[in-house]
Amino acid sequence: MLARKIGATAVVVGRDAIAAQAVWLCVPDREIRKGAEVLSNAGGWQGKIAFHSSGALGSHELQALKKRGAAIASAHPLMTFVRGVVPALAGVPFALEGDAAALRVARRIVRDLGGQSFTVKETRKAAYHAWGAFASPLLISLLVSAEQVAGAAGVPRAEARRRMLPILRQTLANYAERGPDHSFSGPLIRGDAATLEKHLGVLQKFPGARSVYLALARFALQKLPARNRKQLRAVLGEPS
Repeated sequence: MLARKIGATAVVVGRDAIAAQAVWLCVPDREIRKGAEVLSNAGGWQGKIAFHSSGALGSHELQALKKRGAAIASAHPLMTFVRGVVPALAGVPFALEGDAAALRVARRIVRDLGGQSFTVKETRKAAYHAWGAFASPLLISLLVSAEQVAGAAGVPRAEARRRMLPILRQTLANYAERGPDHSFSGPLIRGDAATLEKHLGVLQKFPGARSVYLALARFALQKLPARNRKQLRAVLGEPS
């Protein structure tokens, strides 16, 4: 469906001729360089455009095609993709970097998909991708930790997922509309050290979740508003 929207055609490398002016490699990161080398053997790359869709790797992975005369770039959507779900790309940011000619074409494709493009230096692609990891897969990891703790409260995992949705949705809405400082709530912002001690006590039975709790609480004390910081640091085992 997305391919039709931008007039794209999928081809089987080694079987189909590549006549397109622009080629977008959508393969696992470990296959990008090898794929570019295989494609470069076909020739006919002078003046063409080649992209890959890795978030962590730079356009240099397509160097074999650049040597054949192609302009190269990377174009990565800041979006989660899982089997069985086709997310809408309207408003989705795409991180771009590469040759000027390739970037011009990439911006047009992103616009046709309804997305928004911005540039990232090739040397910062790993940091960009780590940012994306915090926004989605590691967020899922955090929620799995929350499910485990819900079990200690006698709430089964499936029920915990359902019951967490209202607070999750409101938290994201607050974050989007008000920013982090005005979305932060709970015992840390109130300076409630006694409640923190209770949390850490019950989490002794769940060392993995306890480690996550401590890491996030300690980071919150560094970056978010909180009262009674000295006592909170003592409870969290940090120097005052």
